Amino acid sequence: MFYDLAKRLLDLLAALTLIVLFVPVWIIVPLLIKFDSAGPIFFLQKRLGKNGRVFKIIKFRTMRTDAEEYWKNHPKLYQKFKKQSWKLTLDEDPRVTKLGRVLRQTSIDEFPQVFNVLLGSMSLIGPRPIRDIEAKDAIRRYGKKIKEQIDTSLTVKPGISGPWQVSGRNDIPWDKRLKIDAQYASRRNLLDDLRIILKTPLAMISKW
Repeated sequence: MFYDLAKRLLDLLAALTLIVLFVPVWIIVPLLIKFDSAGPIFFLQKRLGKNGRVFKIIKFRTMRTDAEEYWKNHPKLYQKFKKQSWKLTLDEDPRVTKLGRVLRQTSIDEFPQVFNVLLGSMSLIGPRPIRDIEAKDAIRRYGKKIKEQIDTSLTVKPGISGPWQVSGRNDIPWDKRLKIDAQYASRRNLLDDLRIILKTPLAMISKW
C-alpha cells in the first residue's frame, strides 16, 4: 500500500514538473512535425497496462501516416521487423520521417507519455509497455517461462523509463528485456525507481 501511494505521488509530482519544464517542447515540436510531414501531431497506440488492461500510449508522431499499412507491400521487411524483436534500426526503417529520426534519437518522441502518467495508465518508472501482439509472439517463441515473466511485469504500471532502458536499451535481447522487467516488478522497491531515474538522462544521451 505504501509503495503504491508513494509511487503515485512521485509520478504526479514528476509529470507536472516535466510538463512545466519542457513548455518549449510542447510548442516547438508540434510545429516542426506539421512542417515536416502531413498527419497528426500525436501517435496513439494500444498497449498492455497494469493487470493486462489495454490503454493508448501517447507519443509525438515519428512515422508516416501509412506506417501500419506499409507492411502489406513489404512482407520481407516485416518478417525482419518481427525477427528482430519487433524493431528496426532507424537507418533501415523507411517508415520513420526525417524529423522522427531526431525525435527518436533524443527520446523526445516519448515526452507526451507524461500525460499517460497523469491519467494513471503509466508510471514514470516501470516495465516497457508492450503490445498484445508482441506478448503473444514472445510466448510463442519462448514458451511458458516468458508468459510468467510477462504476467509478473503486468502486475505494475508500465513506465516511461525502466530497468532495461538504463541497462543497454535496444542492445538487450527481447527475452532478457522481459526477464529484467519481471524482476523489477517483483521487487516493488522505491530505491530501484530512484536509481533508474538518476540513470535515465545518461541512457538518453547514449542514443545520440
